[in-house]
Amino acid sequence: MIEGHGGNVFALAQKLGCPAEDITDMSSNINPLGSMPGLIEHITQQLHRIQSLPEVDGRAATRAIARLLDVAPERVLAGGGTTQFIYTACAALASKQVLIVGPTYADYTDGCRVHGIEPQYFITRPGDNFLPNLNELHQALAQVDTVFLCNPNNPTGQLIDHRTLRELCLAHPQVRFIIDESYLPFAPLAQAASMTTTELDNVIVLWSVSKIFGMPGLRAGFLVANQGVVDRFRQYMQPWCVNSLAQEAVLFLGDHLEEVQTFITRTRDYLSQEGALFQQRLAHAPLTIFPSLTSYYLLQLDTPHTATEVCTKIGEQRFLIRNCANFHGLDDQFIRIALKDAATNEQVCRHLLAAVSPTED
Repeated sequence: MIEGHGGNVFALAQKLGCPAEDITDMSSNINPLGSMPGLIEHITQQLHRIQSLPEVDGRAATRAIARLLDVAPERVLAGGGTTQFIYTACAALASKQVLIVGPTYADYTDGCRVHGIEPQYFITRPGDNFLPNLNELHQALAQVDTVFLCNPNNPTGQLIDHRTLRELCLAHPQVRFIIDESYLPFAPLAQAASMTTTELDNVIVLWSVSKIFGMPGLRAGFLVANQGVVDRFRQYMQPWCVNSLAQEAVLFLGDHLEEVQTFITRTRDYLSQEGALFQQRLAHAPLTIFPSLTSYYLLQLDTPHTATEVCTKIGEQRFLIRNCANFHGLDDQFIRIALKDAATNEQVCRHLLAAVSPTED
């Protein structure tokens, strides 16, 4: 279950015989600017709180996120990362026939299989820049009761616009749409694209603080849905599932809404600038870079290069990038690279160009 993820700097460090800190992890798609200013300092000042139990249901943190998302608090549920909701979704919704729009995050599949459900897949195509063919998707949705959809998607970076997605949900009221918006804050006009404000009974939104605020280790995630759906998920929540420091971090975000928006805007501006440079540096390389509205890019290598070969070569330079061969719907021609600081982005492009350049006999 935990083997399908990237970001295993420890395995690469062991292979190279170096400390994990020497590995530059460009497989982990969190904010390249790091954590929001003041967040780490605030958490440090709250370390004494680990001596007591956290608020049992994270209600204060829920209210903080509700303010950030501008939704009613009763529509929000706090969990130990969005992963907790992914793994309880099939039980909470009594799902029988599940569709996963891919290629996408492996935990959606694992979350189904935990409950004895083998999901169906709707696989988007490289020729469509991994955006779904809507006519075909409408047909596939007629056969299921639940769908997992990551928007923007991981690893493809593509976004289905709000109007299209809302019309899709309205057209299939019998289907519960679990829409993972973990990467949406990276996208321009993200608030207008979010499904959190639709208040449709068949829409469940997963919202993460891990990626945009650079705090994946704290494990805090939220579910946004109408009251009846929230109550169904609440039955599967364990007490104290959001630890004290994670709750304090979320409270900090809720108390600094103006600074949050400034940080997110600065992140988007940085990604726009560095993303353009990233694509320029690789414009003539034997590979395809797919459009992305996130902090990461999916690349397809030209034959005869493979992801295994390229990841190994770049790994020898102590850079970890994501081999996407184990994503359902991709193969050993695909890699994913997450942007970091400007110097690191330039370095990884140089290493990638060297890895795919023709060798002289």
